[in-house]
Amino acid sequence: MSIPKVSIFGVPISKLGMSETVQMLAEAVESGRPHQIITANPIMVMMALEQPSYMAMMKRAEIIVPDGAGVVWASGYVGNPVKEKVAGIELVHELAKMAEHTGWRMYLVGASGEVIAAAAEKLKEKYPRLQLIGYRDGFFGENQDRDVIQEIREAKPDILLVGRSADKQEPWIDRYKEDLNVPIIMGVGGSFDVISGKLKRAPNFWIKFKLEWFYRLMQEPWRYKRMLVLPKFAWKVIREKENVQKS
Repeated sequence: MSIPKVSIFGVPISKLGMSETVQMLAEAVESGRPHQIITANPIMVMMALEQPSYMAMMKRAEIIVPDGAGVVWASGYVGNPVKEKVAGIELVHELAKMAEHTGWRMYLVGASGEVIAAAAEKLKEKYPRLQLIGYRDGFFGENQDRDVIQEIREAKPDILLVGRSADKQEPWIDRYKEDLNVPIIMGVGGSFDVISGKLKRAPNFWIKFKLEWFYRLMQEPWRYKRMLVLPKFAWKVIREKENVQKS
């Protein structure tokens, strides 16, 4: 499938809506080839601008969906809007829902042992026919990478969800995508915390007014330094509007 995109400072963001994205991922599973799916927010775009290796990694990904409200806003501000926000956590549920009917196998990596176990249990409760074939925590170093990859390869999942910090999960997926050989490998950030019940997702009111980030900040105030990037991103888009898509 050809993916229409908008470039935000050089990061190629998919313009597909949720249903079209799910359909594209269904085709990815059928192909059997590994695909990296990135759920992008302004913090990641700014990280790519500061780190050439991170930008190169993002450009190698098969699809980058507009997960952050700031990315959606930026695309509209420069006159090349995406269809809608494709929230990573909602995409997880859409994939789980489809996997129930298709028999796709899912594997989870990330968070603490307690959180990932709870997230797996919640997913199995919500989608009882889902083949959730394995999970493990995300606290492992490079010296354990090969063991983790071997575990995943032996399980032969169709969907691998990786929930580590953005500076770790995306480069890790990019580095080992071919070795993992899983059709859909998606970074899901803190989604396991929400799915497990450790954190609450923002109510619809907050989401509607694009304040989901602030709701999360109230639950995790230690994230305030990361959140300071958001106004910097917005000001950069406004200040450099004519050049946003030329980067």
